[in-house]
Amino acid sequence: MRLSWQIADGYYLYRARIKVSTTSKQAQLGATQFPPGQVKNDEYFGRQEVYHHELTATVPVARAAAGTLELPLQVTYQGCADAGLCYPPITKPVSVTLSADKAGAGGGSAAPGTPAGGDAEQSRFVALFSGNIFLMLGGFYVAGLLLAFTPCVLPMVPILSGIIAGGGGNVSAGRGFALSLSYVLGMSVTYTAAGVAGAAMGKEVQALFQTWWVLALFAAIFVAMALSMLGLFTVQMPAAVQSRLAALSNRQSAGNFGGVAVMGALSALIVTTCVGPALVAALLVISQTGQLVRGGAALFAMSLGMGTPLLIVGASAGKLLPKAGAWMELVKKLFGVMMLAVAAWMLARIVPDRVALVLWAVPALLLAWLLWTGTRSVPGAKWGLRAAGMLAALYGVALTAGSALGGTDPLAPIPALAAKTHELPFRRISSVADLDREVAAAHASGRSVLVDFSADWCTSCKEMERYTFTDPTVQAALAGTVLLRADVTRNDADDQALLKRFGIFGPPTIAFYGVDGQERARYRVVGYMKADAFAARTRAALNASS
Repeated sequence: MRLSWQIADGYYLYRARIKVSTTSKQAQLGATQFPPGQVKNDEYFGRQEVYHHELTATVPVARAAAGTLELPLQVTYQGCADAGLCYPPITKPVSVTLSADKAGAGGGSAAPGTPAGGDAEQSRFVALFSGNIFLMLGGFYVAGLLLAFTPCVLPMVPILSGIIAGGGGNVSAGRGFALSLSYVLGMSVTYTAAGVAGAAMGKEVQALFQTWWVLALFAAIFVAMALSMLGLFTVQMPAAVQSRLAALSNRQSAGNFGGVAVMGALSALIVTTCVGPALVAALLVISQTGQLVRGGAALFAMSLGMGTPLLIVGASAGKLLPKAGAWMELVKKLFGVMMLAVAAWMLARIVPDRVALVLWAVPALLLAWLLWTGTRSVPGAKWGLRAAGMLAALYGVALTAGSALGGTDPLAPIPALAAKTHELPFRRISSVADLDREVAAAHASGRSVLVDFSADWCTSCKEMERYTFTDPTVQAALAGTVLLRADVTRNDADDQALLKRFGIFGPPTIAFYGVDGQERARYRVVGYMKADAFAARTRAALNASS
């Protein structure tokens, strides 16, 4: 449904005071979707978002059955005059007639004029909150399961595998599953609590854990764990600190359930930094409706979906990992190399790209050395391991040489051999004032605008840059469009103001403005999107009317 207010000059409405409800048992309402408003420092209410002149908000509706339905609504709002007089809240009864078409009955098809994939994907998840709780939990579990196979979550596999492998040859399938369950529950509880707290406070909690010193600290812990598994714990730190790190890594390697749960909790905050439609939908419902329990249950179901492959890894550990012997020692060291790769992945977010190549070269060269020298314990696979070691050595050398030659891409480290791609000319904006200025200038010249929210620690943002924005079809769709990029890595006051202006929770999020200077909010992109789908979304957004 679309609700519109015409606001007289000299007056304004408070966003926080607008509520929509229904007494009908035949339909349920989702979270109201608002456009960005203006920030006002109110003498009595503090910092508020308000609307002048006009306001149009949309409300998702989930219906129990097809057929024409008279839906009674109670719409509450409150406004003030610029002169200083405020009015008491007003509740107006409104009746809306929903037609008997398929779109009205179940949302199975788009409304007229809406392209496939139109309306932000999170709207579908928002609608789930209004329906059957078991369907809601199932939908969010499936969303988490799909998210588990993205680069945001995959780094947890070597972390958990290394912890299980550190137990040596006495890892049964049952114990491996129990360790994995401890890890997944630690991750899920922390992910849920952080999401609920962040949405309730209106902040993105995970961004707070992406500062350079936090990432560096936990990268050091992973390095300590790796060196312990390699049998070469030689971190040059004061004795007291070194002994604490050694004790920590030894506890994780031995499979201490409490320690494994702590590692899962840390992974939820530091490793899983994806922002996708399901996560945004849950955070929107929590922040706008205050449904903490229902929103928290959705987040918990989604995090369990993310952890399901980890449970499979744990349950199979007793079968996939040999029980004893020198081969098991080599396997343990190989997982140590994977731990170093996780540390390099973390540090790559906060160091220059050329330095990141050198960081990636360290586990590659160490892997080469292990595979070459470890063949004595597995003579049957000697030449296969040595061949793999030579490939790892060549890759490590290529990374090192690429860094010296100015390379930045670990998948194509040698610049001269890398495929030539045309990068889009994004302009950096760092504040709401920058945004308004650029949009106004584009409107004056009759050009559309794309705003890309990105961050150094956002893995999906890097995917968009590498695979989507370099695609010729996407670049053709964006021809003539002003391209703006808001880097919210620092998460400072200006970054938070930009995120609040759009009512979003973090990158990657992409917004479109038409030539009229108005945002096409229904076409926002949240999370990674492949090039073909993004090109189609771009054309639909830029050709749509406001």
